[in-house]
Amino acid sequence: MSNENGMRILITGGCGFIGSNLAAHYLAKGWEVVTFDNYSRHGAKKNAVWLEKQAIAHQQNRSNGYLRQIRGDVRDLESLRQAMQGADVVAHLAAQVAVTTSVEDPMEDFLVNALGGMNVLEAARTGGSDPIVLYASTNKVYGGLDHLEVGKATLRYNLPEFPNGIGEDFPIDLHSPYGCSKGACDLYMIDHARIYGLRTVVFRQSCIYGPRQFGIEDQGWVAHFVISAVLGRSITIYGDGRQVRDVLHVRDLIEAFDQAIERIDICAGQAYNLGGGPQNATSLLELVYRLEPILDRAIPLTFDEWRSGDQRVYVSDVRKAKQDLGWAPRTSIGEGLQDLCEWVSANVELFGGQNPGDERQSIERPRSSAVNVET
Repeated sequence: MSNENGMRILITGGCGFIGSNLAAHYLAKGWEVVTFDNYSRHGAKKNAVWLEKQAIAHQQNRSNGYLRQIRGDVRDLESLRQAMQGADVVAHLAAQVAVTTSVEDPMEDFLVNALGGMNVLEAARTGGSDPIVLYASTNKVYGGLDHLEVGKATLRYNLPEFPNGIGEDFPIDLHSPYGCSKGACDLYMIDHARIYGLRTVVFRQSCIYGPRQFGIEDQGWVAHFVISAVLGRSITIYGDGRQVRDVLHVRDLIEAFDQAIERIDICAGQAYNLGGGPQNATSLLELVYRLEPILDRAIPLTFDEWRSGDQRVYVSDVRKAKQDLGWAPRTSIGEGLQDLCEWVSANVELFGGQNPGDERQSIERPRSSAVNVET
């Protein structure tokens, strides 16, 4: 591998939320960054324009960072092979990301996630540069967790048998076409390290959030809540809102990418659960209550039926990542939400709305003084 300023990274889905943040990070480090994206995701073109501005700024500052953007699709193996030439690192982020979409069109989901992932592996295996391959998997590989005992408090569910969260040794249980397609690629990544010696690392990610995220109702729920709240829109919660997830700010995720590259001799062929962990676990209702004092107004809520396959609780056990990568989440929920609210408020034109400012809206719903929702 070459010295740091001579490094080249290919990022599939490089104009998505995580991809654009990752690209900007490695541009700032002086790397050559190649984004590979078909711009099908909402906000991808806006992120591509933002990345171009970042690259120009680095050139003006005489940074060694260089950006090349390729419009391509991971279902096209030959295009991937060409884009991957000379890459030291490949971050495979391109995906069909919504469970609901996978149920509506399972073939499309399979082609993008399973075939696309295999194409990335095949390009890496046969391309000659032996890149490190970092794969953004999902906590959905563990299934619905329906068989676990679930406790219920005023504002959240919990898993009393798993106080540290779900670990990597938890059985894989693929639910939904999305779970199957992402899980298949997850296991192929691990097996290619074993069979072919590829330096692959799997990150089973949980609720990543932060700037550049154009969250929608079906995916990116933290950003969707923040965008809706900042713009004064009502939020629909499916179920009772006590569902719990551990949330992780994107800058903490990027640090895990850095650490995996640095420690590839230790982590190649391994899977890691990357989320905020128990200290950054929140229910949907609790997150809304954290947002209200940041924005200084009530957030209107509506409720609808539970969605199929929705886990009551998922929290990542991140101790393996701490042990192998020297990594741990650093950004608290309060800090992360403040950061995201400020970014959305400063860029409301990206979302087709205007900040309602000091407009006040009232809504009644249960609260609990026993739950700390300080920001």
